[in-house]
Amino acid sequence: MDLVKLRAETVGSQARAHFNNAGSALPPTAVVQAQHAYLDLEAKLGGYEAVEQQQMALERPYAALAQMLSCEPDEIAIVTSATTAWQQVFFGLPFQRGDRILTSRAEYGSNYLAYIQVGNEEASRGERPQKPVLIAVTHVPTSSGRVYSAEAVGRVAQREGITYLLDACQSIGQMPLDVRALGCDYLTGTGRKYLRGPRGSGFLYASRKAMAKHEPAALDIHGATWTGEQDYKLDPTAKRYEVYEMSMAAKVGLGVAVEYALNLGMPHIWDRVCSLATLMRQKLEELPGLELHDKGRQLCGIISFSLKSHSPAEVKAALASKGINISVSAAPSTLLDFRVRGLEAVARASVHYYNTGEEVDALFEELKQLTMPHEHRPQHG
Repeated sequence: MDLVKLRAETVGSQARAHFNNAGSALPPTAVVQAQHAYLDLEAKLGGYEAVEQQQMALERPYAALAQMLSCEPDEIAIVTSATTAWQQVFFGLPFQRGDRILTSRAEYGSNYLAYIQVGNEEASRGERPQKPVLIAVTHVPTSSGRVYSAEAVGRVAQREGITYLLDACQSIGQMPLDVRALGCDYLTGTGRKYLRGPRGSGFLYASRKAMAKHEPAALDIHGATWTGEQDYKLDPTAKRYEVYEMSMAAKVGLGVAVEYALNLGMPHIWDRVCSLATLMRQKLEELPGLELHDKGRQLCGIISFSLKSHSPAEVKAALASKGINISVSAAPSTLLDFRVRGLEAVARASVHYYNTGEEVDALFEELKQLTMPHEHRPQHG
């Protein structure tokens, strides 16, 4: 990778060390320019007229995501967020009393709230357990660098004929993904994280097989055609999961972001992310009073840690004052996992390919100061 060029095309990297890519990555200049250009066109022509003139740009995210995921463009829906995509699938499934859902201990909080909402746990008490009707897991937890074996889950789902919904919010854009190899019926993701796309953009992969069995949770006249008083016809593609209204500038920007990643090559991106993450973990392991929390056979670009001397919020604030961005993951994001591990919150640093070894060193030096006994810290003034 031409790191100098990549950083020149990443405006925010000039002023800050951005290690919050699992929250919202810094967008490339090309993505920002594409959004600005589209908004300017809307201002000059009108919203509907801009859509008519920019059909090719608005179709780009379908083809680009299909290439990235090894599927067909008609299996892609573009929506406002990963949560919107996920809920369109989940609440559209025909759950019945006694149905079971299989998920992981590290499932994302918003997803788990939906499981509670449908009430399957309560409904199945006192009844003979039924075969699971859904496997829904998060590929990479929001609060940990562990990568779960989504392919192994897919093999079980396919063997048993169980619908498989994969949340790939934290994995899409940092590692190669192939939905055929994953074996999932549905996959959801967001634009703002490792894809480096706009906030307010997300997507859904829905296999043709799955679309033949299930409908979206909600329809509007974009995803279906009203054909009679009691009749409608679904869009034959995954666009049935979309709604009419979203930011068209964000949709255009998402297409540019995905193409940007494809041009770099997902294997190259993954190698770079893993290399920087390994470097950061090796450096942080040297610090007394700092504990790393990422466990698993496969780790990714998310590094979660805590300091004995400072809360995660204090660590975030201290680093921010030095021009270094990280994030904090609190228990409600992955409540079951945090309770088992006795955690209330963790600091989260997430690297991307445009980060540098020098930025990792700077993070290390600032954390070193925080972990140093107060009497040993350098005095200023």
